[in-house]
Amino acid sequence: MLIKRSEGKAARQRLASAYQGLSGGGLDRRGFLRQAGLGGAGLAALGGLGLSTARKAEAGPTDFGKPIRRVKNVCTHCSVGCTVIAEVQNGVWVGQEPAWESPINRGTHCAKGASVRELVHGDRRLKYPLKLVDGAWKRLSWEQAIDEIGDKLMEVRRKSGPDAVFWLGSAKFSNEGAYLMRKFAAFWGTNSVDHQARICHSTTVAGVANTWGYGAMTNSYNDIRNARTMIIMGGNPAEAHPISIQHVLSGKELNRANLIVIDPRFTRTAAHATEYVRLRPGTDIPVIWGMLWHIFENGWEDKEFIAQRVYGMDDIRKEVAKWNPQEVERVSGVPGEQLKKVAQIFATQKPSTLIWCMGATQKTVGTANVRAYSILLLATGNVGKPGTGANIFRGHCNVQGATDFGLDVTSLPAYYGLDETAWRHWCRVWDVPYEDMLARFASKDMMQTPGIPTTRWFDAVLLPKEQVAQQDNIKAMVVVGHGGNTVTRMPDAVKGMEALDLLVVADPHPTTFAALSNRKNGTYLLPICTQFEVDGSRTASNRSMQWGTKVVEPIFESKNDFELMYLLARKLGFHEPMFKGIEVKDGTRPTAEGILREINRGSLSTGYSGQSPERLKLHMERQADFDLVTLRGREGTPVAGEFYGLPWPCWGTPEMKHPGTHILYNTNLHVKQGGGTFRARWGVERNGQTLLAEGSYSQGSELTDGYPEFTVAVLKRLGWYDELTEAEKATIARVGGENVDKVSWSTDLSCGIIRVAMEHGCLPYGNGKARANAWNLPDAIPQHREPVYTPRTDLIAEYPTIEDRRAFRLPLINRSVQARSHTVARDFPIILTSGRLVEYEGGGEETRSNPWLAELQQDMFVEVNTQDAADRGIREGQWVWVSGPENNARVRVKALVTDRVGRGVAFMPFHFSGWFQGEDRRKYYPPGTDPIVLGESANTVTTYGYDPVTAMQETKVTLCQIRAA
Repeated sequence: MLIKRSEGKAARQRLASAYQGLSGGGLDRRGFLRQAGLGGAGLAALGGLGLSTARKAEAGPTDFGKPIRRVKNVCTHCSVGCTVIAEVQNGVWVGQEPAWESPINRGTHCAKGASVRELVHGDRRLKYPLKLVDGAWKRLSWEQAIDEIGDKLMEVRRKSGPDAVFWLGSAKFSNEGAYLMRKFAAFWGTNSVDHQARICHSTTVAGVANTWGYGAMTNSYNDIRNARTMIIMGGNPAEAHPISIQHVLSGKELNRANLIVIDPRFTRTAAHATEYVRLRPGTDIPVIWGMLWHIFENGWEDKEFIAQRVYGMDDIRKEVAKWNPQEVERVSGVPGEQLKKVAQIFATQKPSTLIWCMGATQKTVGTANVRAYSILLLATGNVGKPGTGANIFRGHCNVQGATDFGLDVTSLPAYYGLDETAWRHWCRVWDVPYEDMLARFASKDMMQTPGIPTTRWFDAVLLPKEQVAQQDNIKAMVVVGHGGNTVTRMPDAVKGMEALDLLVVADPHPTTFAALSNRKNGTYLLPICTQFEVDGSRTASNRSMQWGTKVVEPIFESKNDFELMYLLARKLGFHEPMFKGIEVKDGTRPTAEGILREINRGSLSTGYSGQSPERLKLHMERQADFDLVTLRGREGTPVAGEFYGLPWPCWGTPEMKHPGTHILYNTNLHVKQGGGTFRARWGVERNGQTLLAEGSYSQGSELTDGYPEFTVAVLKRLGWYDELTEAEKATIARVGGENVDKVSWSTDLSCGIIRVAMEHGCLPYGNGKARANAWNLPDAIPQHREPVYTPRTDLIAEYPTIEDRRAFRLPLINRSVQARSHTVARDFPIILTSGRLVEYEGGGEETRSNPWLAELQQDMFVEVNTQDAADRGIREGQWVWVSGPENNARVRVKALVTDRVGRGVAFMPFHFSGWFQGEDRRKYYPPGTDPIVLGESANTVTTYGYDPVTAMQETKVTLCQIRAA
């Protein structure tokens, strides 16, 4: 069934339903067919079985004596944020529609969104808590599970300290769930708490935040409709974010816009392009610098924008001068004339936007790539206006919000960092003495040190103790909502799993963690409900928050994320201080509204303070009142003037009624109407040059030049201090103590400083220049560096990877590993890259357990170029071994022979698991929970290599060999 879609025959649909009930025994799909005596004729005969065995699928009765309720929630797959309308009768989800009134999905769903009701039907869900006893899964109660897990966690803490437990959260969380888990980790006493953003967009956050202030998408899916030129580089939204592509294609048609796709693979997105550019994987920076070479050479840059709003562009000019058309073509393979054409279009047919996803970020130079993309936008003046900007398509339904709320080893909620000032701020929000919080950590140094990242948790388990910069190795791991097949070097990850004293997996599905290793004891599975079974908000890629209302009560014995954390905190003895400011119902159930109100009190630095539960619920109720393109609420409605979803920053308290910020850094609007400037994060001067904007300011600002972040001292200098109310001054005095002048807009819990700044038309975070030169990063000016594993060994001396160093408590040895490339490239000559399919999402356990999706794509595969296949005697649909250069790793998959990939390049999707190096692991899942479709994980053969800034893993460029099986 490789690639070819099902013909949709009724017999095959019934076969999928019959297969859904299988579990255990290591029996694969074809084995089932053979043992059942079903061949080609047998399948046809299945359609003639009597009604006692199989009958035509029909809708069940719907008249249960109660009316149907229509409940709005948000699709739990990608980050577009499509509204799902559930039809509920007698507590049962009986029907589903996409929301026509949603300005985001406009009555449409992709295959995944259209089938989300199946997640709550739950045939293959975990139904009750389980633990592994001598290799067998045993049922236990929630009470027993929490008691045993808590006791084991405390034992690990006594022996090895709080940092010996790794807490892995999820982009599937609501904002409230993500915030609560970060807070939980703080009360446990560690910063080793992470989630999927580490492996998808941590480099985006670091790259754009270090350029112009915030680590997020600047515009929106809807605003792409205003673009005249669109470049999609490192993304395939037609498959990865299917509903977003309607906005891209509408803009293309309405504006006759240019759609340029730059990708090593001719994707479904590339099929819509007006210009397709194929580059060698891993050469993003040479291509961007090659474009800028033409832009600077021909004077196409936006000189006024650069002079007013950018620092360090002259340093970029010096680096770009090295990347003439000949050098770019030598390194990247992109012809000079084609790149000149693309550069001219992007720089002159404006407004232009640059769209990217994980093809840009999942690299050892991921942060540098993102910085280069951002600098291209700055050089051409394509930031801060409609139709422009960095439109960053994130992966999971709340990967933006989960990152914003501190499921990140480098930060507290809302990007406050880990220094003492940040900790004191959140301790004030939580009404907990700072000294009490400090005592929970191994030391003050560890309290202020970034934790172990999810990309390398198994290294922290397996490396010699002296190489891990904490009291002891990781001994226990608690995973809530995260797949186990998402990290590179999976053979090492398996060894790490097997070495853990305790592994807890809390998820609607058991995930790869349950079946990949040969653990015999010490694994617990806890059934957690989906986001359709709990209230809460989620943040789409465009920073809009949407409230999801609980559709049905949690099914089986599932509990929601909030209750899990409450029960565990109670067992560990810190539930009272942790939940003292949060409403808790029925003794153990924190409310989403109560958690969001605490978020509003503390998340001032990103403007997550103005979106109260009431405002978000009103937006969902009044979706039809928002304009499709501007996202503005229409006049005469209760949401007039507000932007849909109150995209952050939404300044001040909810009572201040800030409308949210649709387009970041837009100086054409007043701050009270969502206007902005670049953030003044890096001081006021460097090397004798100002870091503040010159002659550029937001509409209505009383300060008509650049200015620093607002503090009490700045208010006093400006003569605005006495505009604070007495209550605001009193709060500031409690925050500042003897140093009131140092209290800033981001730590003033009264929001008074923010209010006064806005009254004068000013941004509380200042008015600075964006940085083309980010002097605090390893490469202040983005440099091309060859991937750790590269077939172009002739380029390593000129463009080596980053030197060995320490990062995130561990050694980082990119340079040492790259030294092997000369030998490796001879034996593994094909570049391997990975990506998404439209049918599945993320690690895939959830979507591969959905019969409607499983029917569409039943085999894991590798795309092989036609010439590479011919050289190896490989035929379409044949089983092949794909081997990697580490751990003698290999995967057995089907071959898809195609010119979608260029010669010397292969592609595999990353959604599969359940096989490991040729072994079918179906029997290791708890009975009834094995996904319908299993397959090898691409990450079994992906290799070493990490971004030095974020520990992002390299999944888009490694080497492999492909042979017939």
